[in-house]
Amino acid sequence: MSMLMPGDQFPNLELSLPGGSSISLPGDFGDSWAYILFYRGGW
Repeated sequence: MSMLMPGDQFPNLELSLPGGSSISLPGDFGDSWAYILFYRGGW
C-alpha cells in the first residue's frame, strides 16, 4: 500500500482491540473527524 497523501481517502480497515472487541476504520467514525495514530511499540 502506498503512503496516503493529502486528500486521499482512508482505506477500510478492521482492527482487533485488546479484550476481543474490534473497530472499523473509517466506518465507526461516521462523518466526524478523527486522528489515527499507529504505534508499533519498542521492538
